[in-house]
Amino acid sequence: MDQRSHELPLVVGLGPVDAATVSPVLEGVARFVADPSPADLENAVGAIVRAHVHLDKAMFATLPALRVVARTGVGTERVDLDEARARSIPVVITPGANTDAVAEGALAHLLALTKSLAPLTHLVKTGAWDDRATIPVGDLRGGTLAILGYGRIGRAVARLAQAFGMNCVAYDPFVTEADIRLAASLEEALAGATHVSVHLPATNDTTGLINREVIASLEPQTILVNLARGEVLDLDAALWGLQTGHLGGLGLDVFPEEPPAHHPVFEHPRVILTPHVMGLTTASTAATFIQAAEGIADVLRGKTPAFQA
Repeated sequence: MDQRSHELPLVVGLGPVDAATVSPVLEGVARFVADPSPADLENAVGAIVRAHVHLDKAMFATLPALRVVARTGVGTERVDLDEARARSIPVVITPGANTDAVAEGALAHLLALTKSLAPLTHLVKTGAWDDRATIPVGDLRGGTLAILGYGRIGRAVARLAQAFGMNCVAYDPFVTEADIRLAASLEEALAGATHVSVHLPATNDTTGLINREVIASLEPQTILVNLARGEVLDLDAALWGLQTGHLGGLGLDVFPEEPPAHHPVFEHPRVILTPHVMGLTTASTAATFIQAAEGIADVLRGKTPAFQA
């Protein structure tokens, strides 16, 4: 590192951040340290914060020179926004960088459950070929997908689902116009749905929204996937739904606490689980890092970043 680079302001990674992706974006504006020491934290003017990292008041105190935070993704529930505002620190977010990745992940979950890939894999592995007729293999075509939350990701899911021949209906209390049928209520969206894909943020209104009452209202054997926030779904209710046949399959990429404590629903044969990685494809992760670094560079140049919390 030459002397001029060493004199540039310091940006650090909080959580794993690929320096080879970020450093070229910050070139001439800041130098990047992926594995910061306490001294680095004390001198850092910017931080790229991964989704699992809690940036609370105590963490802010270790970053006294901080001028800007970039949170990978759009959820800021693990960032103390009040503390950031009190310190006049903008919080950059990266909407859109992982939209297609999460949408593809939702379709992967929907397909895996509809086609019973996990039970059929187990059947072949255990030599139970003659039992194959006992495991349902369904279709997306002709089904109705209720998309709960119709932002960027929800719209991308709709496009993919329609390509498979599905009918789509959306519910989002903050959306007034949509390119598919927009339900006026959660109940209207779920009525007649064969599949449900959750893309709602975690708020006071959405926490526990998908509860036993809601699951009891579903068509028998409905496939439900959640790639948004774990708090939206009551796992006890989901297990009840699987046991009673209200749910025909459950796909989870998110959990109320991460990493999650073991829950009995994890053992159900009609459940597939992924560790909050559907948005972390190689391409989407790089795009997220680049967008975060661009936001930090904008702030350090005195510009307003494109997206702030």
